[in-house]
This record gives sequence, C-alpha cells and structure tokens, in this order.
Amino acid sequence: MALGDRLRSGLSKSRQRFARLFHRDRKADAAFFEELEEALLGADVGLETTEALIDALKEKRKAFADVRDAAAVLRTEVIDLLGETPPLAQAAGGPSIYLFLGVNGVGKTTTLGKMAVQLSAQKKKVLLAAGDTFRAAALEQLQAWADRAGCDLVHHTYGSDPAAVVYDAIVAARARKADVVLIDTAGRLQTKQNLMAELGKVVRIIQREIPGAPHESFLVLDATTGQNALSQARGFTEVAPLTGIILTKLDGTAKGGVVLALRSELGLPVRFIGVGEGPDDLLPFDAVAFADVLFSVDDAQTPTV
Repeated sequence: MALGDRLRSGLSKSRQRFARLFHRDRKADAAFFEELEEALLGADVGLETTEALIDALKEKRKAFADVRDAAAVLRTEVIDLLGETPPLAQAAGGPSIYLFLGVNGVGKTTTLGKMAVQLSAQKKKVLLAAGDTFRAAALEQLQAWADRAGCDLVHHTYGSDPAAVVYDAIVAARARKADVVLIDTAGRLQTKQNLMAELGKVVRIIQREIPGAPHESFLVLDATTGQNALSQARGFTEVAPLTGIILTKLDGTAKGGVVLALRSELGLPVRFIGVGEGPDDLLPFDAVAFADVLFSVDDAQTPTV
C-alpha cells in the first residue's frame, strides 16, 4: 500500500472533520471561517496555531473564491509550517545512538521494537538496550522485539541502574561492531523529579562515552492524548536535546492536528508516526502527504459520516 493510502487510512478519523467542512459548495465567508476554526481546534491543532492558520488564510482570501480554494491554500500553509522531515542521523564513526523517551503507556517500547525490525531489514546491525529497569514487563517486551528483529539485547536485572545498562550497551556495541543502538528508557518513577534525574544520568553517560551522542533523541507521544502531549513534551525537553517526535496511535484518534501544534509551539519536527500495530506501521512523517490527506478536495467530495 502506498504511503498516501496508508496515511489516508490511518488519519481517517481526523480527516472526517475537514471532509465535512470542505465538501459543501459554498463561499469562504465568515461562517466558514468559524467552522474551520472549530474543526482545527477539534482536531487539537491548538489555539495559538489555529489562530495563526486562520489569520494566514484571511490575509489571502482574495486569492480564493470558495472553500475548495481555501483548502488548497490551507494545505500550502500547513506544509510550510511543518517543513521537511530530516533523515535519521548517522554517526561518522562507531555506533549511532538513538534514545527513546516518553511516559509509560505511549507505545515507546513498541515503537523502538518496530524501528529495530525496520533497521535490521535494511541490513543494519542493531543492538537494543533495556534502559527501562523499573517496569516489570519492559524487559520481556523488548526481548520479544529483539527476537523478532534478530538483534542483540543488553539488559540487567529488574530495578538495576539504567545508566549502567546503557554503559554496557555502548561497550557491547563497540565490541560487536553494531551500526545502531536503540535505548529504551523509563517512563515513570515515584516522582517526575526522580524520573528526570535518572534520564539525565543516562544522557550524561551517553555523552561521556560517545561525544556528540545521542545522535537522535526521540520523544514518543500518544496522539490520542491531544494537547496533553504538549505538556509531556515540555517536561522532557529539560532532560535531553530532543531531535524530534514520534507520534503513536494516530490511527485511533480524531486529534491528528496535534502534529501542527507540536511543530508550531515546540519547534520539534514529527519524525515518525504510528498508524497500526505491525512493524511496517511505523511510517516516516511526510508533511506533503499529511496535508494532502487532511485537506484533499477530492476526499472532501465524499465525506465519511
């Protein structure tokens, strides 16, 4: 299935909001702008980003006569806002270190596992590090993904020091000439302060052992939480220099507009999106395909009810 088709399926709930709006043969009048604002807010684009998009459209309203023209202008504005998605960073020498951050329940370990399968299929030698030593099922879950991807897993016992696991993983990666190390991390401790302190220690170990690492620091967020994802993101920016967002469960929400809020309000690009449970359902984010799906006039002709 082509990327556009997979996105169209995965974003179907979010797409319905705009399909209904752009379907009708009507002028882009004041009532239309009110409905568009409501649709954007309902998709969790966020107040600040919604207002910016509406203002940009109103400034260009002389360029369009009806809502179909407005959809085309909105598509362009969204593509410009999101920008290009950078490729995965690669270390100049030695293993590339990819760190996965996020609270429990967002699909962090599953996302890491999906990426491990994809990278292994690309003939990369992948090593996994079980840095979440505080969640009982995390090790078993990660072991299952390691077996599926055919890659090594470095782990300690439950309750061990996560930084020690990460250190051993880096040593093992060098010895085994791994191309990529994917590091799982804890998502919950007794307090947020304890969690951030543990994660900060992990980051310092990585930076000490491999200058310039982590080469990618992904914050994994659950799309179904909408605007709550923004507050989570702000907390994790205090721990590591985040390089991007991985947004999971996009197929289960009508709040796909949070992609725009994350980019606009945090300045962080969405790098990957999850639109299903299989390894192939972790997709590189594509701003053009995303805008085409949400604001396609052709789709708007036959809205889903």
